[in-house]
Amino acid sequence: MSKTFQPRRRQLLVGMSAAGLSSIAAPAIAQQRAKIRAGYVDTLAVTGQLWTGVHRGHWAKEGIEFDPVKFSTGLELFNAMIGGSLDMLSTGAVISNFPARGQGKAFLINNIEFATAQLWIREDQGIKTWADLKGKKIATTLGTTAHVFLDAALRANGIDPSKDVELINQGMPVAVTSFISGAVPAVALWVPFNIQVRQRVPAAKMLVDASAYFPKSAIVGGWATRADYFEKNRPLIAQVVRGWAAANDDLIKNSATILPVIQANNYQQVPLAELQEQFQASKYYSSSDWRKLYQDGTAVGWLQQVTDFYARFGGIQNPVPAKTYFDTGLLLENVKA
Repeated sequence: MSKTFQPRRRQLLVGMSAAGLSSIAAPAIAQQRAKIRAGYVDTLAVTGQLWTGVHRGHWAKEGIEFDPVKFSTGLELFNAMIGGSLDMLSTGAVISNFPARGQGKAFLINNIEFATAQLWIREDQGIKTWADLKGKKIATTLGTTAHVFLDAALRANGIDPSKDVELINQGMPVAVTSFISGAVPAVALWVPFNIQVRQRVPAAKMLVDASAYFPKSAIVGGWATRADYFEKNRPLIAQVVRGWAAANDDLIKNSATILPVIQANNYQQVPLAELQEQFQASKYYSSSDWRKLYQDGTAVGWLQQVTDFYARFGGIQNPVPAKTYFDTGLLLENVKA
């Protein structure tokens, strides 16, 4: 578990005209107008639709204003939401964890983190192949997207994560620092932490990324809220779904225009070329395509396979199945085929 989060609240600026709304169903009832406390992990795979909706006016059109708080990991996000300091959140693989424990209701998937999770090794410490990892330390943040990916990668290459390697549990900034300093010869991370590694460790090599295990080990991230909040605020969450769908389709169609705006407003420390690289590392689907993936069970299956990992790793007794903790109905009701 990483260190205590340092929340950063931003007043969201709205006012630019919304785009790409033709596929969105009209609200069935009068909209609520509300301010929502939303937590997020600060990576484009998680925030792409969030910031697109802000800068292109999609949330404003739906009567939504977000009061956002940044967290280091999805684990911290869920703990904050369960504790009542957040209304909802957007995160990575952890969306398959807490709801399976009966803590939270998932209702949207952002994308597949197709190549965002990566395993980096130091050749100057004698690590060049999978076999070289046996008996070695690998730093990562347990319970996160990086850990889910690492577990799949090691098992696919004949390495038992519980016996053949030593997993060092550190917050991702610390894990990456450990790798850069040479304290560990390998690190499982998520973008954009790969940028630091690439820039500061000439002997570092990416051994594999998550795309190698798609779709068998697809990792998805998305939105969730507390179960009580979900039940009491279903019409409001429907507004969020409609705003998300508009933002999602806009981001896909107009990424060349939108990414520079997100970079200038939300990721000033990340060069535009690197933010564009992050965008390419995730696999996005249009809202109408997500509708099909929800209906045919594909999306639920992706969530379930990561839940199965958490049940095994975290010892979850009688986990709630994805078909129960993930509500497909709101998107199906509010997005046209």
